Amino acid sequence: MIHLMKYEKETILLTNESDDAWSIYTFNPGLKRKLAAYARQYPDQRRLTASTQEGSETYEVSKARVSIRLTAPYSEEHRKAAEERAKQMNVDKSSQG
Repeated sequence: MIHLMKYEKETILLTNESDDAWSIYTFNPGLKRKLAAYARQYPDQRRLTASTQEGSETYEVSKARVSIRLTAPYSEEHRKAAEERAKQMNVDKSSQG
């Protein structure tokens, strides 16, 4: 097995306007687990089309089943408020134990 550097381990989503599916090529372990779990639950919606010794997998997934979501960055105020809530939750949990 060839050892690849992190920057060589890509994730590529590929499609064109006439296709009904996305081709998803990835080395990402989390994404591969999600796609495998999805395949077990919905085998007609996705299929593994290739895998390599280096660890990549390529899946074909129906376009109707894939969504790309972009989120706006948090404001500094929102980030600090979330940090304080998380700290308070940790304090509450540690006092219960």
